[in-house]
Amino acid sequence: MSTSSPSHPETLVAHADRGIDAVSDVAAPIHQTAPFRALSDDEFAAMSTTPRHDRNYTRDGNPTSSRVEAVLAALEGAEAALLTASGMGAISTVVLGLVGSGDHVIAQRTHYVGTAQLLATVLPRFGITVTLVDQARPQAFADAITPATKLIFVETPANPLLTITDLAAVGQLARTHGIITLCDSTIATPVNQLPLGLGIDLVVHSATKFLGGHHDLMAGVVLGTREMIERVWHMAVTLGPVADPFAAWLLLRGLRTLPLRVARQNQTALEVARFLERHSVVLRVHYPGLESHAQHALARRQMPGGFGGLMSFELRTGFDGAQAFFGAMGLVSRAVSFGGFESLATQPGAMWSGSVGASKSTEAGITAGLIRLSIGLEHPSDLIADLDHALHAAAQGASS
Repeated sequence: MSTSSPSHPETLVAHADRGIDAVSDVAAPIHQTAPFRALSDDEFAAMSTTPRHDRNYTRDGNPTSSRVEAVLAALEGAEAALLTASGMGAISTVVLGLVGSGDHVIAQRTHYVGTAQLLATVLPRFGITVTLVDQARPQAFADAITPATKLIFVETPANPLLTITDLAAVGQLARTHGIITLCDSTIATPVNQLPLGLGIDLVVHSATKFLGGHHDLMAGVVLGTREMIERVWHMAVTLGPVADPFAAWLLLRGLRTLPLRVARQNQTALEVARFLERHSVVLRVHYPGLESHAQHALARRQMPGGFGGLMSFELRTGFDGAQAFFGAMGLVSRAVSFGGFESLATQPGAMWSGSVGASKSTEAGITAGLIRLSIGLEHPSDLIADLDHALHAAAQGASS
């Protein structure tokens, strides 16, 4: 890295991993190995006793992963990062590394499905209590604090209704009470939102989504201070959510274009959201970039880079109309996940009802006609034409 300390994301993704490995390759090599050879007794001793050593065993660390971690830490404004095999691997490792029997966790009512399952079914088995609150009300977090509270876990924007959590308010509240804060910032990406700068202690991402950007890898990451990341690392070595070196290399390659991709997705998403908001078949659109979004002002303050490439919208035609909509899509694929080069759509009600139950899905505002749309890199005019065709099919399907 140059002594000028670049701070723009476009430059950081290209150069933040320089010096990580003693090679001259412009494109990073893949260290596809499990163990590493020690060349002396002293080196073997150092490999065995130094935390997070990336020349010992890939479960402890790997030079390819170290490159990715350097780029992600620079993007997020963190001292350190830890790469894992998936987003849920990162979340589970952090939570289990920070809390134990008798501790209390405060979280949102709306989280990613896997996180919701962790909070509802896994943590109670270990004697950890969880209180779920309305993320749109900072006072709700304050009201839930008990002497046993060790962690506040938030996700913003939240999947799938894109509700925003006031990170600065939660961060200040937690610091006052000595509580650790964790934010899932997957939907925002470091290009649009920097939770650490707003007072949050740790950030997690499902790198499978926007960070990788090509629908071809599984990975996760947790970022924060060196002290906190080392604490999480010890749990990761025990649990073993190891990122494969090839997946790490794919992620590094994806990160090189992250700022360019996110900027395009931000722009296209806003155009698409405005189109959907005007369409007669659409009841409402959930996207923080719209002025109609209840937390638009907060999103503008908290997400200075943009509002992201994910949205959801509700059809007036209900379940039957939604089925007709999916059947008529041409460019947009019906698939789970989000954040890649190709636009994807799915029906959250179908996914959530199977994992958390139909009644809880309804309580969370996930209706039968709700569609989640991930914006890819297609031209906005082509996407809008495809969506318009599918929406007209939805109207016809509901009336037939």
